[in-house]
Amino acid sequence: MPSPSKNPVYVLGVGLTKFVKPRGKIEYTELGFEAGIKALLDAHINYDDVDQGVACYVYGDSTCGQRVFYQFGMTSIPIYNVNNNCSTGSTGLNLARTMVQGGMAECVLVVGFEKMERGSLGTHWEDRESPTLTSGAMMAETRGFTNAPGASQMFGNAGREYMEKYGACAEDFAEIARINHLHSAANPYSQFHDVYTLAEILAAPMVHAPLTKTQCCPTSDGGAAAVIVSQAFLDARPHLKSQAILIAGQSMATDAPSLFDRSSINLMGFEMTQRAAKTALAEAGIDAKEVRVCELHDCFSANEMLTIDALGLSEPGKAHEMVRKGDITYGGQCVVNPSGGLISKGHPLGATGIAQCAELVWQLRGWANNRLVRGTKAALQHNLGLGGAVVVTVYKRADGKANEEVENEDVAKIAGLGYNPAVEARGFTKEQVNQVRSRNNRSEWALGETQKRVEARF
Repeated sequence: MPSPSKNPVYVLGVGLTKFVKPRGKIEYTELGFEAGIKALLDAHINYDDVDQGVACYVYGDSTCGQRVFYQFGMTSIPIYNVNNNCSTGSTGLNLARTMVQGGMAECVLVVGFEKMERGSLGTHWEDRESPTLTSGAMMAETRGFTNAPGASQMFGNAGREYMEKYGACAEDFAEIARINHLHSAANPYSQFHDVYTLAEILAAPMVHAPLTKTQCCPTSDGGAAAVIVSQAFLDARPHLKSQAILIAGQSMATDAPSLFDRSSINLMGFEMTQRAAKTALAEAGIDAKEVRVCELHDCFSANEMLTIDALGLSEPGKAHEMVRKGDITYGGQCVVNPSGGLISKGHPLGATGIAQCAELVWQLRGWANNRLVRGTKAALQHNLGLGGAVVVTVYKRADGKANEEVENEDVAKIAGLGYNPAVEARGFTKEQVNQVRSRNNRSEWALGETQKRVEARF
């Protein structure tokens, strides 16, 4: 692998849709289009500048990516469709970074989108074995099986083991959820903006102890996109260097044999998260304790507890102590999930990892001024998919400095959207769409009614 110091890779632009409850009212084509247009505008580029495309989704037929990307233009570039369970979005980012770092592309557009069904996750393939069959069988043998949704049982059991081994209690997991819901109130893209007391979290309907309903992420419809570029691409546009965010370290890992060592914690990919975190942090040249802001995969409060430990934010077995000290929110050691996390922001599978990236980009730029983690030099991202895969990423400002708050009117002067997208979930104009769609290789037939439907929501 080429040295990242010799082949640096940057996030130049990001874009998000609001995350909403699945109601079947918004097509994936609209979600991908909105996010992609916003990312192109944020990067101040035209789709003709894009060398390769990566589409990220879990639920959908093959080549949904082409259906989305053709709306930007039909430029004959390679388009890859990625599905890696809940880590799909960050897997797409990892693929894009690998392409750029390896000299295979100068500019890659990554678009994640998901149109989901109501209720808990399930399989769409009843005529073949599930890829998580072996994990489910291990859970049934070690902890039994109930009528609760399978994922909540798996992560809930891991939470139970953390309680048994290290002394965490139900209130610790509830506190994690309380904080995430509180954080989401400042994120205009969040599915939920409700704030709860600790007592209300604990009193919510029990799903699988210690997890109550408000400690479980919802299913969501949503889209997110990012523009990933090389040093040469950025050097050709020096006026954009102030907004470029360096991918300083990144590692994608899969499971080790410990997955099946009968530990409920290890069954949730604890070792692969540890491995990916150590690799990414070492590449970035920082220690986990230096991280001031982190977006991690809190599909359940129990997984946030495990991940705080696995990433090295806490001492081994001490994540609950970090929670009790207030060290995972503003004023503490590290603000975890300033976006509200999956628990409150929502979890459209293909978009989640890219949405985490967008939040950290806005934090490092200083644009997220209503929820800014001040003095941040490095930001950490963790995105997990059972089955399994995990991607851990470290981001830094291109100038190596700490972030500083930027006022909305100042952001509006430099942002491609004409307003601050970190604090306002607004749309775009017809003129802006025309500005970033391919100049010479666009198809109105491919676009169809998508743009009109997206604009109608604004």
